[in-house]
Amino acid sequence: MLLAGLCTVDLVQRVAEFPGAGEAARKVQSRAVDVAAGGPATNAAVTVAALGGQATLLTVLGAHPLAGLARADLESCGVRVLDALPEHLAPPAVSAVVVRERDGERTVVSHNAAALGEKPAFCLPFDGQIADFLPVRAVLVDGHHPELALAAARWARASGVPVLLDAGSWKPVLDELLPLVDIAACSADFRAPGRSLHERGVPAVVTTNGPAPVRWSTLDDSGEVSVPRVRARDTLGAGDVWHGALAWGVGRFELPELIGFANEVAAERVRHAGPRSWTAAVRGLVAGLERGT
Repeated sequence: MLLAGLCTVDLVQRVAEFPGAGEAARKVQSRAVDVAAGGPATNAAVTVAALGGQATLLTVLGAHPLAGLARADLESCGVRVLDALPEHLAPPAVSAVVVRERDGERTVVSHNAAALGEKPAFCLPFDGQIADFLPVRAVLVDGHHPELALAAARWARASGVPVLLDAGSWKPVLDELLPLVDIAACSADFRAPGRSLHERGVPAVVTTNGPAPVRWSTLDDSGEVSVPRVRARDTLGAGDVWHGALAWGVGRFELPELIGFANEVAAERVRHAGPRSWTAAVRGLVAGLERGT
């Protein structure tokens, strides 16, 4: 799988409770701390690798020392990184995350890829390096680096590879990107101005809404798939994990079974506390599928 988009450095603190109103100046003692690579495409890539797929992340990290933390984490997860700006000296995007232990809810303060500017001089790998990561069964883009998203999607369309879009919010690049997309996986808050996604050329649209059923539609059918009820211990990145499972399942399942599989993987993720503790359990899901259980 090729996954193109944002990579952040996440500093994750687990706490008993979030500070209440009027407590902004009060220190809160965390119970655990993790540092991991994050971001929509990145967490999806970790999921693909955990499921046993070959995951290649096309992103921007650069040469700042903080980028080394993300690279090391991704290497330990089995994700290959293609850095489109390897000499970039500024720090990568950083997210400060607080997770509440009793229910896994989180708050995130982040600085995304906007600091790179509109059209940086990316060193795209498609001209000379594409043979290094073939074959690619699917491409997922999150739109955070518009030039990377378009390059990956255009290559996929020319190569007959399905394109999935993680559509968390509307981005200007989507006007160009949507006609290249085969499956748009949207959050409940996503809104496309003017025309619907089907009218914009997207054959399949899937909409998640937390624990509520996942809705899906094609040009001639629609439905919804229930989400497993679990005790959540950590919801950080659960949606990204869902998108990674969806990408891994393309070509293995058809709608709506594909959605059901992604739901099971995301449910397994939220059962576990910490940014990587869930990966072994996800491997077990795949082993069960292979055994036919």
